[in-house]
Formats: sequence, C-alpha cells, structure tokens
Amino acid sequence: MSDEIANLAKHIVDGLQPLKGVRVIAAMSGGVDSSVMAALLKEAGCDVVGVFLNVWDYSRDEVAGHGSCCSLDDSYDARRVADHIGIPFYAMDMREEFRRSVIDPFIADYETGRTPNPCERCNRFVKFGALLDAADRLQADYVATGHYVRRADDEQGLHLFKGSDARKDQSYFLATTSRAQAGRILFPVGGLEKDDTRRLARYYHIPTAEKHESQDICFIPAGDRIAFLKREGASAGFRPGDIVDGEGRMLGRHQGIAHYTLGQRKGLGLPDGPWHVVGLDGTTARVVVAHPEDAMIRAVEVTDFTWLRLPEEGEVLTAKVRYQMQPAICQLEQAEGGLRLTFEQPQKPSAPGQVAALYAGDELLGGGIVSRVI
Repeated sequence: MSDEIANLAKHIVDGLQPLKGVRVIAAMSGGVDSSVMAALLKEAGCDVVGVFLNVWDYSRDEVAGHGSCCSLDDSYDARRVADHIGIPFYAMDMREEFRRSVIDPFIADYETGRTPNPCERCNRFVKFGALLDAADRLQADYVATGHYVRRADDEQGLHLFKGSDARKDQSYFLATTSRAQAGRILFPVGGLEKDDTRRLARYYHIPTAEKHESQDICFIPAGDRIAFLKREGASAGFRPGDIVDGEGRMLGRHQGIAHYTLGQRKGLGLPDGPWHVVGLDGTTARVVVAHPEDAMIRAVEVTDFTWLRLPEEGEVLTAKVRYQMQPAICQLEQAEGGLRLTFEQPQKPSAPGQVAALYAGDELLGGGIVSRVI
C-alpha cells in the first residue's frame, strides 16, 4: 500500500513540475484536503506560502468554534501543518469583510424568504478575493485550494471540471467564480478520491491526517441556525404568520418564515400531508405549501451569471440548483434580467438565493444565483 501511495504522490508531483520555483499561496484551512494540497506543492518545488483566513470571532461564548471550519483550532492546526511541511505561514484577519459579504446577506435573505448559500458567497467575495489580493502583495502567481475540482488548460484557455470523487465534488460552490479568478487558482487534490487524500496525509505524516471533517456552516458550528439568527437580530424573519396552500386556504400558523426553507417537508405539522414549502413571503409573512406532486419545479430564473466557458451549439447542458441534486438536462434561454434554465423533467424544489451551476458533461460552464423558481 505504501508503494501505491508513493506512486500516486509522484504522479501528482510530476504533473506539478511546470510550477517548480513558482510562488503559490496555499489556502490552508487546517483540514486534511488543504494540508495535502500544500504538501504536494512543496514537494513539487513550488515556492509555497501558507495563508489562513480568520473570518469569525470564535472568542464569543455562544460560538465555541470546535469542529467547524476556519476556527481558532483550525488556525492552530494550519500553522502546525505549515511548520511540518516547512513553509512560511500567515493568518489574515478577514472578519469585517466576512461580516459584510457573508453574514449580513445571510441574515437579510432569511428575513425576506430567500435561502442563502454562505459558502458560495465566502468563496466568491472573501476567500478568492482576499487570497488573490494576498498573492499580488506577495508576488505570487497562483492561489491553491483543497477543493475537489479539476482544472485543465488548453489552447482555448481555462476549463474547470467536477472533482474525480463524485461524493466530494465541490464544483457547484465555484460556479460563480469569475474566469479571471479561476485562471489563478490551482486544485492539486481535485483528481483524488477522498480516501486517497487521507492516505497521502498519512504518507506525508501530516499532523492532522486523522482530523474529522466539519459539515456545519463555519459561523454556526453547533448547527442551530434559528438561535444564530435571533442572536443577530433578524427580527423580520420571526414575525408570526399564516401557512397557506396554493389557493390561499389557511392550513395553520407559524412563528416566522426564518424557520422554513423552500422545499422543506419535515416539521410542518399540517393535516392532510405530506406537504412541501413552495413559497416564503417576507412582506406578508406567509408560508405557502403544496403536496409533493404540485411542489416540483420546471424552471429557474438566474441572475448575476458568470461564464467560465460559453456553451457550444448543440451541446447538451445540465444544471444543479441544489448542492445535493444530480445535474439535470436543461434548456438555456434569455430572460428578463438574466437567464432561464428549463428542465427536461420536473425537479425537486430549489429556492431563490441558491446557486444554479451549469455543466456540459463534467465541465463547469458557470453559474449564477436563483432569483425565481417556476
């Protein structure tokens, strides 16, 4: 097994040889994926500089930070890994930018009935923006991350593809990354299975090789979204209101639309179910529900679309409008204020505020933000 992993490491390192001597900022989160990424770049002879982004105040009593990404524990782990690999390490204070670009929109969305995607906003506005700024200051050509995304360049330029491990593919969260940003980002572990990444961590004797992954939102490590929103003053999201069906018939009452997300089917407590949430109105404080057969969607309208590559004529397109869904065949057309993606088959509900990621096969073409569900 050790020979197999050594050969795998050599294969990846050989592929990174064109970057030998090139300065690369390694975005280190303290997790296994980014640690292995940094170790591979270092072995390939890159001039690697580790950078950790401090985005949230984990000294607050109500947020312990343990087991989440980007916590104080993670900063300590990232520094330990950088010392082990033998690269310089810096921690950047990004709390103000994170509050402005991620936390405030997160709260506003739940007050108005949208369902935010904080990881996408963090990638687009905080991580890549800050890290590429740091790369400029440190005269680095690239930023590297531990995302499970593959990059391939040819005579037409940059192409991004789904990660080789379908269970860990993170291309969805990069769908709104600009082509200019993506052109300076490397994904050394994108072609790996997660189990192999873990084996490489052991091969390099990385101190955090056995560290568990966090599934929580980094600023809500306990997973209690409602407590967080109340603590942050999202009062408009907790106005009591009616739960109605598509005809406007009242089925029950609720204690605030912030308790619900589009597509939600559990915890509704309504008679004659099952029901799915299909509408949230921040103005009237109404929650609209429908039976499963009436809750399916056929199309979404998307704004702020960012293209990595324009589709070719006749290319079969697929889209994801939720992270966990399988890409579904769709048709693309212009709509007022953006694009419309119409699915060949009805899909489970999505929600305004979510990312719509567009693909051609395994290649990520781009993405935007769902503004309307049809």
